Amino acid sequence: MYKNSFNKISLLCCLGFVLLSHLAGAQYITYKKEKDGVLLLFPANTDHTTRTIKLKVVSDKIIRVIASPTANIPADKSLVVIPPSAKKLSWNLSRNGNQLSLHTNSINANISLTTGAVVFTDKSGKTILKEDQDGGKTFLPVILQGKKLYQTRQVFASTPDEAFYGLGQHQQGFFNYKNENLELAQRNTEVAVPFMVSNKNYGILWDNCSITKFGDGRDFAPMSSLQLFDVTGKEGALTATYYSKRDSSKIYLSQPEKTIEYEYLRDMKKFPAAFPLQDGKVKWEGFIASGIAGINKLAVKYAGYIKIWIDGELVLDRWRQSWNPADAVLNVDMERNKKYNLKIDWNPDGGQSYLGCKWLTPLPQEEKDKFSFSSEAGDMIDYYFMYGKNMDEVISGYRIITGKASIMPEWAMGFWQSRERYKTQEDILGVVKEFRQRKIPIDNIVMDWQYWKPDQWGSQDFDTSRFKDAKGMISELHNRYNTHFMVSVWPKFYTGNKNYDLFKSKGFLYTKNIENNQKDWLGYVSTFYDAFNSNARKSFWDLLNKHLYSKGVDAWWLDATEPDIHSNVSIEEQKELMNPTALGSSTEYYNAFSLQNAKGIYEGQRSTDPDKRVFILTRSGFSGLQRYASAVWSGDIAARWSDFKMQIPAGINFSMSGIPYWTMDIGGFAVENRFENATGELLKEWQEQMTRWYQFGTFCPLFRAHGQFPYREIYNVADESNIAYQSMLYYNNLRYRLMPYIYSLAGKTYHENYTIMRGLVMDFPDDKKVTNIGDQYMFGPAILINPVTDYKATTKDVYLPATTGWYDFYSGKYFSGGQQIKADAPMERMPLFVKEGSIIPFGPAIEYIAQKPADTVTLYVYTGKDASFSLYEDEGVNYNYEKGLHSAIAFNYNETSKSLTIEDRKGKFPGMLTNRVFNVVWVKKDKPAAFNLEKKPDASINYSGKKITLAMK
Repeated sequence: MYKNSFNKISLLCCLGFVLLSHLAGAQYITYKKEKDGVLLLFPANTDHTTRTIKLKVVSDKIIRVIASPTANIPADKSLVVIPPSAKKLSWNLSRNGNQLSLHTNSINANISLTTGAVVFTDKSGKTILKEDQDGGKTFLPVILQGKKLYQTRQVFASTPDEAFYGLGQHQQGFFNYKNENLELAQRNTEVAVPFMVSNKNYGILWDNCSITKFGDGRDFAPMSSLQLFDVTGKEGALTATYYSKRDSSKIYLSQPEKTIEYEYLRDMKKFPAAFPLQDGKVKWEGFIASGIAGINKLAVKYAGYIKIWIDGELVLDRWRQSWNPADAVLNVDMERNKKYNLKIDWNPDGGQSYLGCKWLTPLPQEEKDKFSFSSEAGDMIDYYFMYGKNMDEVISGYRIITGKASIMPEWAMGFWQSRERYKTQEDILGVVKEFRQRKIPIDNIVMDWQYWKPDQWGSQDFDTSRFKDAKGMISELHNRYNTHFMVSVWPKFYTGNKNYDLFKSKGFLYTKNIENNQKDWLGYVSTFYDAFNSNARKSFWDLLNKHLYSKGVDAWWLDATEPDIHSNVSIEEQKELMNPTALGSSTEYYNAFSLQNAKGIYEGQRSTDPDKRVFILTRSGFSGLQRYASAVWSGDIAARWSDFKMQIPAGINFSMSGIPYWTMDIGGFAVENRFENATGELLKEWQEQMTRWYQFGTFCPLFRAHGQFPYREIYNVADESNIAYQSMLYYNNLRYRLMPYIYSLAGKTYHENYTIMRGLVMDFPDDKKVTNIGDQYMFGPAILINPVTDYKATTKDVYLPATTGWYDFYSGKYFSGGQQIKADAPMERMPLFVKEGSIIPFGPAIEYIAQKPADTVTLYVYTGKDASFSLYEDEGVNYNYEKGLHSAIAFNYNETSKSLTIEDRKGKFPGMLTNRVFNVVWVKKDKPAAFNLEKKPDASINYSGKKITLAMK
């Protein structure tokens, strides 16, 4: 046997393979060094579901891990990853007993030759990430569209102090996803991006387009999985009472119920026949108990008004528009088998509404420090591990793999006004005219849906009875009002119009919704085009180009790109409606529709008009979206304080998912009836909510107001004498004064893979107190943002991160870091703090971006530590920056010498300012300098591109 084994190894070594002998089981595992990594093959006669593993070196800090249940690695077909640039990589392979080690200049990947488990370490051997000890890989066969695929899962080990961020945009209010179960599935307000970044300075990009779970991979179970007791204590069910919302004494029905499952359209028939949903309310009462102690999770899908009490404590109080349910997850700490009083009170608030409650028990102790990615369909496990010295380097690794984030047109950094909806040409022009007359800065006006004829959705053209000269309207916006025009475009077609007939004849449409004869909210039958079909994408762009771009449209608002072919049906039904795609089963590709849709428009416009920057705002997104000049907004959220609060962690995590441009509807989209035509205290609440939301929106990567009635224009929220109007105008003007800072961050995002909206964990990794802080963030390197999200609040609890000091933005007062303070927050002001050792450039007062160049820039220098900033500039509207046509001016403050150096300008571009003035304001610990751009600066410098040093006086 020893002789035979030796001969096999010798022979395979000659062929480039190595064979490992398990003497006890007489099993053999082979591995082969390839030009880009190492291939590992399990023996066929084991019960291990993994047959093949490959580790591929992408860069010094990025390793791709592929695992297959077959003897072959499937061919690359990623929609997310772009081919890496061809360059020679330095790495080597070594073996020590049953461990194989792949070494780069920065990391090691150690592979067990018995289990295939991979452990990533730094060069000192310290573990960064490791797969579960048995490899953690699972493949369950499924047949989709006649093709054999697999449900895949990869389990990793974690540590108690680890935290997880990114993973797209979610509305449950969580910031750190450790010990949370997250479904990555595209839905209105929920955006799936399977990229996670850890506070241990690594990230995982899970390259799979199907619906994916992150966490422990378990599904939530029906309420019946709990011990349920009615109001009398009888075990088996809760007591459900259906009664009149107008007369609570009028009870339609009372009965025991084990489940609460009214989640989708198909569930509407489950309501008791005697219960009129339009006039009804429901309450469930009784007791619950869990057989497992610890943090149990209650998942609630709700529309209308929902309140939940546990042992008398109100733990959920929400509202959501009836046509667009939301999700909430409650973590409930329970003792084993202890009864807890439960009360659920639901007001559907509409003739069609939704409610579902499900439960998840705690994990066993031995499973708690594990996490996994698990997907519905794929032919292999395929993930990228990336490492960095900080989170910026990790996110940079994501962009190396999936593409750089395009620099948006500079005007897109200004303010956008929108409404659901401007119904006529006169509406659009009238709003912009009012902005200009009031000198309210604006750069973009947005046309929402139904600008087409009522029965012509998909015509991609204007209804001439309401928009008599759309091309002339857009020209007037451009030339008279210096305003850009963005238009809503849906991938949707009504039956019967000529574009539907054209796309149907070419096989470009999903047909199931037509076969079902299902009507949309307006009463027409429709379907979507197949964005996975490259010819369909080209034809879709051709329609947009012919009917819209040719008229002067500047930017694209891509709605319902989940795709929401028919609202409020289950995920299974949604997949049926988009099945099959041109690439295969909708199950396999479900999450990537928005990526392909944006790709078609981006590539279409760049081929049609190569010199004009594309700009896309899309309701759904996926990994890689940033390379298609695309931003995401948070969908049709509700106009409530609770929804406002949830946008902060949603936006931070989305930004930490590698896609840097994010925004939301300032004020929330859908509004409770109580705020329509509000007066008195209700009007005051609405105005305060709009003001606070507007303050937050000022410091998002993109700044836009949108929503249903009441209208969101500043002057429609309040009149000029109102503090709400004055505050919103103040922050709008501040946004424009900050444009040199903001656009420099946009340049840094492209050239250095930077992130604009930054979780505190990114900049203060050594301060453990920031691990779970998701209601504050950094806007660029200097400004700490603290939105006020409570009605009538006049103070805000603010944590000032340690390792640095902080200056109050408004007064210049200095605070030591590492402390919690109660910051003043009158309605007109949101707390803002500036990090010690910062330089912030402010430009001139302008009403639109192109009004004048920043020929005079005021530099606020926040002393106490060394500081630096690079002022980035380019032409702002074209792609010459990709060719190297841009400039940078570095500012460096030295605390020891108390001097500011403005370095030699680097680079150039057509139209660049060659001479300008830099005003300087020193902000010091012992001499606060209030923010006031009208005040005489401490110094003024004429700059012509050559190095100048200024000493503080």
